[in-house]
Amino acid sequence: QVQLVESGGGLVQTGGSLRLSCAASGNIFSINVMGWYRQAPGKQRELVALSGSGGSTNYADSMKGRFTISRDSAKNTVYLQMNSLKPEDTAVYYCKLVTLGRNYWGQGTQVTVSS
Repeated sequence: QVQLVESGGGLVQTGGSLRLSCAASGNIFSINVMGWYRQAPGKQRELVALSGSGGSTNYADSMKGRFTISRDSAKNTVYLQMNSLKPEDTAVYYCKLVTLGRNYWGQGTQVTVSS
């Protein structure tokens, strides 16, 4: 069983910053992908950023330059540093882990950016 626990969401003003964390526990193979998706009201869930255990990263175009994904593989934890936040970044942010051919999702953390 794999569990993902997210933290760090909240309310921030336009231009502010937040750092999300996601800690994974359970049966996790050392080769994996961890990352973040988000879902705004009335919209589909979309990719934010992914981090591979080999060091690769992948960002959605709209997040490049503002968001940075990092990970502590020893702690099975992935982070998302979000800077220069905009009201359109308001969404529920979900952590995702892909390991041993299976996908796991966190419960989501709300990020609200006020104008």
